[in-house]
Amino acid sequence: MSPSHSDASLELATGQPMLDQTLDWAAINSGTANLAGLASVAGRLADAFSDLPGEVELLEADPVESILPDGATRTAQRGRNLHLIVRPEAPVQLLLTGHMDTVFGVDHPFQSIRTLDNGHINGPGVADMKGGIAIILAALKGLEASPLSDRVGYEVVINSDEETGSHGSAALIARAAQGKAAALTYEPAATPEGLLAGARPGSGNFSIVIAGRSAHAGRNPEDGRNAVLAAADLALRLAKAKGPRLSVNPAKIDGGGPNNVVPDHAVLRVNMRPATPEDQARAQSHLDAAIAMVAAEHGVHIHCHGGFARPPKPLDPAAERLFELVRDCGARLGQTIAWAPSGGVCDGNNIAACGVPVVDTMGVRGGAIHSGEEFLIVESLAERARLSTLVLLELAERGRP
Repeated sequence: MSPSHSDASLELATGQPMLDQTLDWAAINSGTANLAGLASVAGRLADAFSDLPGEVELLEADPVESILPDGATRTAQRGRNLHLIVRPEAPVQLLLTGHMDTVFGVDHPFQSIRTLDNGHINGPGVADMKGGIAIILAALKGLEASPLSDRVGYEVVINSDEETGSHGSAALIARAAQGKAAALTYEPAATPEGLLAGARPGSGNFSIVIAGRSAHAGRNPEDGRNAVLAAADLALRLAKAKGPRLSVNPAKIDGGGPNNVVPDHAVLRVNMRPATPEDQARAQSHLDAAIAMVAAEHGVHIHCHGGFARPPKPLDPAAERLFELVRDCGARLGQTIAWAPSGGVCDGNNIAACGVPVVDTMGVRGGAIHSGEEFLIVESLAERARLSTLVLLELAERGRP
């Protein structure tokens, strides 16, 4: 790759209006359940990404089921997902992903953007991850300016429900991952210094519905089947499975009623995070066994809703090579790139489960995400755009990590 060609691409990427775009997109509330806000952001993203070759589509999300506190099933809609395919016939195929939703609902008090005394930007979604979306667009524009662009095709997915598990977009991401040599996802760096997240655990969320039998708590309690007691017993049994390679968090029990009534209904909410696919299988076996034992011992009926929507993401040799490529590109740019395991999960988990190597923290440097103190380090926009552009050019030339 000619240094002059790469320099031109890097400069073009760096010159994109990333900060203005980030502020514009972050000014619109796009909590996962705010369909109107997501539609507004999606429209602006579609306009911005239409500068690239290919046709931008806004695709409907799959419906998402959830369990209400009374055990009933609710089907919810998610916002539309941005999808772009460029040069699908090119010899090197890549995937770039991000998300337009935030954790801040329409009635959340954190709605405004301000510049802090140190120059950082504080605002909802500026780091997680509207700044990352701006970097995707800038890097792809840099790639398009290179003579190597004809060698590489790419697919872009910006989904609307990553913060709640990507249930409405998981199928789209899985389809987009097929046949890709590598993927880049634009979650913010794991630390303000720029550390990348390496291996990630999986994550499973479960709503366990327990149906017992009501009875008078004083007159004939023995005729009842206490669903709240069964839920508590199940929570304790599940917690015993936790260890260094599996975290278990029984988070909430819905149910119960008047003190003089044996409760006939409860819903236990549990999160489990296994380190490897083998740990996930062990967690599932423990969950199934505990449900069977509690149902038998308490005389209740139990239905488990949910599953491991985020598979574990250990680093295999292909992923390690991609991380090393990112590190080497950073070194060429004077950036120190390192990585470490993370306890969090994201769409990178799902991409890796499709057999595609992925680095999923290619976004901005910042911090305090998911809180009112979330901040973006402004200079990291240009810094990370240069890094991504160089990684794309290297992948275009090499064909794979």
